[in-house]
Amino acid sequence: MPADLRDGRQDGLRALLAAEGLDALLVTHLPNIRYLTGFTGSAALLLLRPDETILFTDFRYATQAPAEVGGTAEVEIDSASVWERLKRHLADRPAQTVGFEAHALNVRDAGRLKQCAARTAPVGELVEGLRTIKAPEEIEAIAAAAALASAALAEVLPTIRVGQSELLVASRLEAALRRRGSEWHPFQTIVASGERAALPHAHTTARPIGAGELLLIDFGAQVDGYCADLTRTVVVGGRADERQRTVYEAVRAAQLFARQGIRAGMTGREADALARDLIVARGFGEAFGHSLGHGLGLEVHEAPRLSAMSNAVLPVGAVVTIEPGIYLPGWGGVRLEDDVVLTAEGQRELSDGRIELVELV
Repeated sequence: MPADLRDGRQDGLRALLAAEGLDALLVTHLPNIRYLTGFTGSAALLLLRPDETILFTDFRYATQAPAEVGGTAEVEIDSASVWERLKRHLADRPAQTVGFEAHALNVRDAGRLKQCAARTAPVGELVEGLRTIKAPEEIEAIAAAAALASAALAEVLPTIRVGQSELLVASRLEAALRRRGSEWHPFQTIVASGERAALPHAHTTARPIGAGELLLIDFGAQVDGYCADLTRTVVVGGRADERQRTVYEAVRAAQLFARQGIRAGMTGREADALARDLIVARGFGEAFGHSLGHGLGLEVHEAPRLSAMSNAVLPVGAVVTIEPGIYLPGWGGVRLEDDVVLTAEGQRELSDGRIELVELV
């Protein structure tokens, strides 16, 4: 990651600290630490002050941390406890008020922080707010992850047969993702067949896929730490029946309309309505129970939200999913999901947008 991106991010965060009246901020959410410094380890604290940035980590990362962080932060290694190292640092260089990420710090660690600092103050999702607007490098990483994911699915779809288990399909897809360079799976792959496709976040099981059933596949890829998130629904072992076609066409039309109509400057509520109003008009409003989409980046679910409950304005540079669905208990469900970036001119598709009905006969 170019150092100037990290330096600029830290400067932006310092401006927010000044506005909050804080002398320092302790960052504990690991994706935020990665965003600010480039550090990818599993254990760290980051202290941001007006004049310095210090990363506290342990012996496991004594070589990795300085290499990843470079000149964007001072690295302090402690073989026993990063909290004790933070305590010693603040004893030597006291800060009157240390902010902390209230959404990320658990009760135990909040108690540890109080032993380190004279005064602490909870703050909102300051770093997450900065992360909402993506730099070109971030956008291209998400696009690369989406391309990788689409290629993996294209390899696996022709191999799916009636009688194969959901777990088998998921394992083949995950292997194809890794072969193509996905660093990991941003979330547990969902493969849900038949009536289980009515479960929006189904767990993949050993259930065999039946003839003529809907098969919902929700999966992702990760490139340079950035996530793509796609969903496709297909029919296995036969042609779609009339009800399957009706439901699929309602979701397809809603997804396409929302994908083409979403714009920066809309609220999350307005974006959600693009798809929701169409699905309601077709008589399936009660069966679309989740929001239209969410932000994508270093985490698979981040700001902004495309939700009927969100009045936040969508900014230029946000990357979001567009994923309407219809779920009918005891029958099945359809969801179609693609990833787009909001631009000054409208939006640019980062995934392939191929949502035609696929029948694996």
